Amino acid sequence: MTYKQKIKKILDRSKEVIKDCALENGAIVAANTDEPYVPREAKDYRYVWPRDAAFICKAANLLGMKITEPYLDWLYKRPEDFKKDKILYSNYSTNGRIGPNGKTCQIDQMGASLWLICDYYKKEPNKAFKYKDLIERLANGICEQWEGRYFHVNVIDLWEEAKRKTSTKVENNHTYSLAACAKGLICANELKHNHLWQKCAMEMINEIDEAYDKKNKYFLRTAGKINDYNIDASMLGLAYPFEIIDVKDKRMKNTVDRIEKKLTINGGIHRYRFDYYDGEGSASEGGGGWPLINCWMAIYWVLAGDKKKARKYYDWVINNVEKFNYYIPEQIFDDFRIGIYPLAWAHAMFVIASKYLGYLK
Repeated sequence: MTYKQKIKKILDRSKEVIKDCALENGAIVAANTDEPYVPREAKDYRYVWPRDAAFICKAANLLGMKITEPYLDWLYKRPEDFKKDKILYSNYSTNGRIGPNGKTCQIDQMGASLWLICDYYKKEPNKAFKYKDLIERLANGICEQWEGRYFHVNVIDLWEEAKRKTSTKVENNHTYSLAACAKGLICANELKHNHLWQKCAMEMINEIDEAYDKKNKYFLRTAGKINDYNIDASMLGLAYPFEIIDVKDKRMKNTVDRIEKKLTINGGIHRYRFDYYDGEGSASEGGGGWPLINCWMAIYWVLAGDKKKARKYYDWVINNVEKFNYYIPEQIFDDFRIGIYPLAWAHAMFVIASKYLGYLK
């Protein structure tokens, strides 16, 4: 099979996976374990994570798949306590009930949802007013939790590590979450001017600037009265898709350099140092490389003007999924472990990276 044939094969798989994860009622699950290609050993990811769904919808839009509006209808009507609390919690069952993680706040999902709406309607922004109430609920919900320097609700980041929950006592923030929320509020403000949304976004961007460690020269994943110095690949989100820090900003370049040097093992990028999650159980053997992060890095390097480097990370995915019949797993290990596959978010990032690299017309 030629290089381009492999890309087409993975893109075809991506269409299949996204189609299967977009359910009849509008819900978009992270992995549809009802499908015969999902191995019995795979952990149950048949839940809606609004963050995953935002990236999946972005990819679906690039593929010409009409799943975004049904999903936004689901997001407005279905998630339990969303209307009352104005918070999107970790994950949800497909009928909208709060998932097994309970009421844990992953506020970045609200920002990502606003980014999705703005991106989807960027050519015809007036059509976004169909979701005026959803936009206001999301944006006002973010602002109601914001204290000017940190969130007064305990927040878990995109990797949902419960032990890294923020604390009002420490006055700390997850930098990725700030970027997602700031971008979401900027998007909402562009659709409908609101002084509070704009003010909160600017305060969050200020905290992101403060999260850059000038001594060590990279953005900290969590900063406050106590800082977390573990290098984290999610800092790529500051450049794409949230565009808070320019790809050519020296601070962003320094951060990406650290990610490449500290988190890349045998070509695959890990989430962060000392990551033991493998989706299989005890994870005592350590986590693997994440294809979705490799695709994320590829997008970064295209935007930074280096397609050759972008292809290096992109090709690692292509070269490692044949054993999965060209479905993309959550993680790729150097041993016998399989983990979860296919993961819709991973397929979504492959689609987006393919678009930036010119392989998706």
